[in-house]
Amino acid sequence: MRKILITGGRVIDPATRTDDHVDVLLAEGRVAEWGKGIEAGGETLTVDVDGAIVAPGLVDMHVHLRDPGREDEETIESGTAAAAHGGVTAVAAMPNTEPAIDTPSWVEYVRSQETPIAVYPIAAITVGREGKTLTGMAELAEAGAVAFSDDGSPVVSPTVMRRALEYASMVGLPIISHCEDLDLKGSGVMNEGLASTLSGLRGIPAAAEEVAVARDIILARTTGAKLHIAHVSTEGSVELVRRAKEDGIAITCETAPHYFSLNDDDVRSYDTSLRVSPPIRSAADLAAIKVGLADGTIDAIASDHAPHSVEEKQVEFDAAPPGMIGVETLLPVTLTNLVQSGTVTLERAVELLSTDPASILNIPHGTLEAGSRADVTVFDPDWAWEVTADWFRSKSKNSPFIGRTLQGRVILTISEGKIVFEENATSDNDDGEAHAEGEHRPEELPVHV
Repeated sequence: MRKILITGGRVIDPATRTDDHVDVLLAEGRVAEWGKGIEAGGETLTVDVDGAIVAPGLVDMHVHLRDPGREDEETIESGTAAAAHGGVTAVAAMPNTEPAIDTPSWVEYVRSQETPIAVYPIAAITVGREGKTLTGMAELAEAGAVAFSDDGSPVVSPTVMRRALEYASMVGLPIISHCEDLDLKGSGVMNEGLASTLSGLRGIPAAAEEVAVARDIILARTTGAKLHIAHVSTEGSVELVRRAKEDGIAITCETAPHYFSLNDDDVRSYDTSLRVSPPIRSAADLAAIKVGLADGTIDAIASDHAPHSVEEKQVEFDAAPPGMIGVETLLPVTLTNLVQSGTVTLERAVELLSTDPASILNIPHGTLEAGSRADVTVFDPDWAWEVTADWFRSKSKNSPFIGRTLQGRVILTISEGKIVFEENATSDNDDGEAHAEGEHRPEELPVHV
């Protein structure tokens, strides 16, 4: 395996508290060393990244690859190619496939696919994700599952959730909870408030999430198990998690980029890409999410990448399935709405997108420390560009960010010492041009052998 020497970059690695202009040498799929003026020697590919940020490969702990069952929307192959395009070198695949990932054989199926990046299966909490009978968590963990979730559906029964937390604790893995009270949700399709009244769409109150978050925090306290709350979207949920952490409960949580970049006024456009679960909330909720990210209450940012076909989304808003794609815009939306606004530092952004999600799932990613897996994301945080539909490598295009200008873009992704995406390379989805109209970084990466 050829060595790769990355020069000319600003290395940000929260795990080692590094923020410095140093070189990084990769060899045999590992980080060999980093420092100033490294001379690799031998057959080495030298990449001068010209002042860009060099960070640990991003870890997206919440993606829907739709495989098996909905290969028209996404496949493991297309979803991981999209992830590499977005600077993501490890994804955790949610189990709401058809059939659900609820047996060791299905866990092994996900793990057996040839992919450019690492894929970690999350197995179902209950058989068929029906919320009734617990899966064989010990066998699923042995097969390679890194967590358990019925994401897409809540575990309605408190007793089943309590037993799930106890069982997962025995095998040392977290439960990832989709917190939603179905009675309070009713037939709602967007956040309940002035915007839903003006739009004529049925609303979902914030309490539908917060009641379920409160219940699961109580159960986590009762069992002592590790609980992770997925896609936190409301001010009340942030405060509940904050208090739970102060009380010493073993809880972590994530949010998604759309919850700190969009609010329910945007939904009045009736763009079905904006129909997600939980719904995009109010401006006050958005502000609270930002505070939670800045003060450490929220531990991770995950895309909740949820592909849907054009046919599924080209319907009335309340008839469309919930979900938007996001693994490719994970970094630029974060940079645009958190870093450029001064809400968080670049180091904190990398922590939220790489170091902390790797820690939550206990997977060997999220650092550039010598000896670690050679997963690297190189990006220009100042590159302003307009998102276009043909830029995406996902099979689906249900993104509300199409047509918007974002700031920050990935220029190189390296997974286990192999270049899996570089901005100057073309793909089947490219039009042959290295850069789209309106971009300001036209220069190519200087590469020397």
